[in-house]
Amino acid sequence: MSTGERGRMVVISGPSGSGKSTICKRLLEDPRVCFSVSATTRKMRPGEVDGRDYHFLTVEEFKQRSAHGDFIEHAEVYGNLYGTLRGPLEDAIEKGQLYLLEIDVQGALQLKALGEPGQYIFIAPPDFEELRRRLERRNTETPVVLERRLHKAADEYRERTKYDHVVVNDDLEHAVAQVRGLMGLDAPAGKGR
Repeated sequence: MSTGERGRMVVISGPSGSGKSTICKRLLEDPRVCFSVSATTRKMRPGEVDGRDYHFLTVEEFKQRSAHGDFIEHAEVYGNLYGTLRGPLEDAIEKGQLYLLEIDVQGALQLKALGEPGQYIFIAPPDFEELRRRLERRNTETPVVLERRLHKAADEYRERTKYDHVVVNDDLEHAVAQVRGLMGLDAPAGKGR
């Protein structure tokens, strides 16, 4: 992005296990990309850091911030609240950055329905057996939660037609390159690889 140019929001979503978090981490190697740190009421997982991975809030804090209009979108997912804070988005766009939102399909479609300008990219798994293998390898869910996630993934997959672009993550390097191209990050960012 050239100096003085307004930035834009780029929304990346897809089913749990599609690889969207890994792709987003790779995109953040480019200094032109600024990551949206979502707020959530879910419990912190091992290795996560408040303010880096999520803004971990109590349910009461989340509801207060929502009442004050601090979120551009929020949703309940698996019994936890998640939301995208408005202030950081506006700041990044004003500075000419690509503001990367990694949010669930429900949140992305909510933003699109609200007419929030941006680029909406759906990350799809190569197939549902691979998705099951990825989720099982995480070893973070009970069998009941795993089945619920797979059922939800099938529902989310049907929504892919509402996005601007669909990228199938059957090869990580290829998927990252595709998303970079869609975002206009093909030109060097001045940061070594």
